[in-house]
Amino acid sequence: MGKHSKQSHLRRTAGVATAAAAMGVGSLLLGGPSAMAAPGPSTAPANGTAPANGTAPAGDPADPQLVDGTPCTVTAKACVDLASREAWLINDGQVVGGPVPIMPGAPSEPTPVGTFTVQWKDKNHVSKEYDNAPMPNSVFFADGGVAFHEGSLNRYSAGCVHLSQADSLNFYNTLQVGDQVQVH
Repeated sequence: MGKHSKQSHLRRTAGVATAAAAMGVGSLLLGGPSAMAAPGPSTAPANGTAPANGTAPAGDPADPQLVDGTPCTVTAKACVDLASREAWLINDGQVVGGPVPIMPGAPSEPTPVGTFTVQWKDKNHVSKEYDNAPMPNSVFFADGGVAFHEGSLNRYSAGCVHLSQADSLNFYNTLQVGDQVQVH
């Protein structure tokens, strides 16, 4: 769990950096209510259009571009939103599958949050840890045996991401070892 806490800290730090960029560094350094109330000049592009998804203009390394309709960046091949219980498949920054319903891990065995890579796949995996439970179309992406796989959409997993039979097959056929998975 320690690495996940560090990742959360890094995301919070990145959020502060983004706020500093939007408000102007001087405002944060001066502090106080007046600094927060008057953030300074607008950071909107000169043409008056707002950046997509509330992100900074393309090319700003402090705020990577999000894929429309998802909480994930364009580098993801699979995206999971635990709050909405949805997942997407992404290719070249475009949604190619989803949103599809998912069931995450139970509060006592949560699905880890962060950025991962697909480690391995097993079409007909059987869990040795959970009484030989079948895990069809398994795509393993996080340490501890966390995977996308076919499973109940009405019952929490033990940390994995359950998908319907059709969706698990699509994720299995689409994702390759080394692909990036982002879980939010």
